[in-house]
Parts: sequence; structure tokens; C-alpha cells
Amino acid sequence: MNKPTMKKKSSDDAMPELTLRDMLTPIFRHRRIAIAAFSTVFVLAILLAWVWAARYYSSTFQVVVEQDRTDPTVTTAQSGSVNSKPVTTDQVASEVALLQGTDMLRNVVATCGLAAEPSFLDSIFPPKDPAKSKAVRVESATRRLEKKLKVEAQKTSDVIDVSYGKLGDPETPACVLQTLSKLYLDKHLQLQRPAGTSDFFADETKKYEKALADSELRLVSFANQQGGAPDLVQVNMAQTLAKTELDYQLANELIAAHRKRIANIKEQMAITPSRSTTTEVSNSSNMLLQNLQALLLAAQVKRTQLLVKYEPDYPLVREVDQEIAQTQEAINKAQDLKYVNKTMDRDPTYEFLREDLAKTNADLASATASAAALSNSLKNIKLQMANLDSQAVKQASLLREVKANEANYLLYLNKREQERSSDALDKRGIANVAISVPPTVPLLPAHSPTAVMGIGFVLALLVGIGSALLAEHFDPSFRTPSEIVESLNIPVLASVPRKAA
Repeated sequence: MNKPTMKKKSSDDAMPELTLRDMLTPIFRHRRIAIAAFSTVFVLAILLAWVWAARYYSSTFQVVVEQDRTDPTVTTAQSGSVNSKPVTTDQVASEVALLQGTDMLRNVVATCGLAAEPSFLDSIFPPKDPAKSKAVRVESATRRLEKKLKVEAQKTSDVIDVSYGKLGDPETPACVLQTLSKLYLDKHLQLQRPAGTSDFFADETKKYEKALADSELRLVSFANQQGGAPDLVQVNMAQTLAKTELDYQLANELIAAHRKRIANIKEQMAITPSRSTTTEVSNSSNMLLQNLQALLLAAQVKRTQLLVKYEPDYPLVREVDQEIAQTQEAINKAQDLKYVNKTMDRDPTYEFLREDLAKTNADLASATASAAALSNSLKNIKLQMANLDSQAVKQASLLREVKANEANYLLYLNKREQERSSDALDKRGIANVAISVPPTVPLLPAHSPTAVMGIGFVLALLVGIGSALLAEHFDPSFRTPSEIVESLNIPVLASVPRKAA
């Protein structure tokens, strides 16, 4: 067997070219480690995304700090002016410190229910002082809120950012910041506005409002007692008087017309018959004709029978002929004879006149009564109009009292509204602070679960590759003949592939 001869390494053997296969070979060689590392990191990322990121909500609001408004002495012509001086960093820092006040945070904890509930041990072993235990839980929650609440002033502007995030219900962060913003504005109003001014004007407004209501009530009662305001009653009564006089004149005219109509109707009734023929029917004597025709037929039959035995000049035949002639003559007379039936009834013209007379008599009685009533009304109206002068004087006095109370009420109402407007301006930040971006209930989590899963996937991929490369670095075994030659500097006579072995 010939000794293997070692070839000298060329320049290409000294610096082998690194291919993609060479870079991926360690990963495939330690794929179990890479897969385990990748799976572990990716599962942790999924848990972090859906257990924490998907349930972590954050709410924010912004406060704009401005220079204080200069308010002059409160008068009926109050007007506000704005100070043009820039806001200093000390003012911004004071607002930041005010937002982090422990008393407000304690109220926020109580309002939004951030204090921890009693533990299971507290239910088994109740504390001696439940109130103190509850105060401790509230204080602990206040400290946690103070740590998690972020109040930061922007460096390039007079804006303060306030944010708070919590795991769980998205309404909790919104409740915290909404309550905090309200308490902050209330606290700011207490510090900026003088106390007692609004209450004074409110009390005076109520006082004169009651006085105005009382005077108006007396005026209304007086008007109700008198049947309305005297001046208005005078106008209405004058119109009523004119209308009543017109109605009284019309009633008298109507009475005269009814009397004339009654006289005319009586004259017509005197010359109009009360009854008249309504129907006249003519009928012929039908029953007599029927009897005579029957007799004629019987005589003719008898003559025919006699002619069978006797000659026409026979006495019996002559008697029958005479009977036939008499019957025929009676029939002719009966055809000319007629019966006439006449029907008598009340005359319609007379009945119409009689009904019209009754109606006109009733109308005359009604018009007479109306005229008497209108005459009495005219007398009463004239008496009432004579008594309205004294009532008008009393009404004028009540009106002056109402106007005086109304003027005082409007004066203090205007001052109260001015103070209320100033308070509202301060509450809404028009004075020196304003909530530029109010807190709202977050609809989406603060961190996207999909983004967290994407970052976790990339991190898991890097950790898997790094784990495989690290395992490759610390693995002392030889895997290829080239590694043996490179590391031991000895020739390789033969190599057996793992699959072939």
C-alpha cells in the first residue's frame, strides 16, 4: 500500500469560499435545538400578545397651560382681559405637581374602585379595625396609581401629557383620567377663583326672584278678583258694550219683523181653505156588465134550443128574442154608467201657513226675551265701567312694584351669570389651563397583539438560529474530512457517509 502523500495547500485551500450551504449546515445539524428555542420564544411571544398586550389599555389627555386671565372688580359691565406674558417653566411645573396631588389620586381610587378587595385571609380572619384595613388598601392603591400615572411636560411647548394604562377593562383607564381631569379643574377653580362671590350673587338673585314672584302673584290675584286687568277689562268691556248695543238693536228689529210676518200670515190663512180635494177616481159598473152578459148568453142559448123545435115566429121564440133585446139594451146602458170616488185632505198651503205662524210666534217670544236680557246687560256693563277707574289706580301701583322687583332681579341675575361664566371659563381652561385632548375610552389595546406576535416571531427566529450556531461553536466533534485535515493536519484515507453506514 502506498503511503498517502500530503498535498500542499494552495491559496484556494487556505481560504475556502463560504457558501449558503455552509451557513445553513450548522442550523440543520442542530435543528432540534433551533426548533426548541424558536418554539419556546414564539410561544412566549403569543402568550405575551394575547394575555398582556391584548388586554392592556391606555388612556391619555393633554393639558394646555396659558397665562392667567385678569379679572377686574365684578360689576354689571364686567369684562375679562388676557395677560400677554409667556408661561414660565415654574407655572408648568406647578401644574404637573397639582396633577400628581395625593388627595386627588385618593379620590380617583375611590371613584373608579381601584382599591383591592379584601383577601381570602381577611374573610377568614377579619381585621379588628375594618375601616383602617380599607384605608390601608386605598392608600396602597393610591401609591400604585401614583407610580403608574405618567405626567410629563413637553419641552418645546406648554402642554402636559397625562397617561395611564392598566391590564383589564378598557373603561378603567378612561375612568381614572376622566375623574382626574374633573378633580383637577375643580381644584384649579378653587385655587384661582375668590370664594363667596358666586354664592352672594346667587342668594341675592333668589331673594329678588322671590320678591318678583310675590308681586306678580299679587298682581295676578288682583286681576283674577277683578276679572282681569282693569285697563284690559275697560277695552274689552267697551267692545262688549258696543256689541251688546248692536245686538239689542238687531233684536228690536227682529221683533218688529216677526210681528209683521204674523199679521201677514193671518191674512193669508183667512182666505185659504183648510181642506181640498186631493184625488178623484172614475170606475165603470164591471160587476153589472158581467151579470148582464151572462143573462144574454143564457137567452141566446135558449133561443138556439127553441129554434131547433119551433119557427122564429113562435111565441116562445119571440119572448126569448124580446129578452135578448132587453138584455142587450141594459148592457149598453151599463157601459155608459160610471162611479166617481173623491178624496179630501188638508190643504198644504194652509198647513204651511199654520206651521210658519207657530214658528214665527216662537221666534217672536225668543227675540223678546233676548231684547230684555240685552237691556239688562247694557245696564250692568255701564255700571261696571264706572267702577274701573279706582281699580286701574291700584293696578298701576302693583305694576310699579313688579317692575322695580324685576329690575333688581335682572341686575343680580346678570351679575350671577357673569360670575358663573367666569367659573365656567376657568373650569374649561379658558383662564389659564384647558383640557385640549379629553380622555376617552380606548377602543384598541395600547400594544397591538399582532405586532407583538410579529416581533416575537422575528426574535424567535433569531434565537433559534443563534442557538444552532452557538451549539455548533461548542460542539468538539469532527463532521467532515476537511475539518480533520484542517484541525489535525493529517491525511484522511477514507470516509464513510452516515447513511451508507
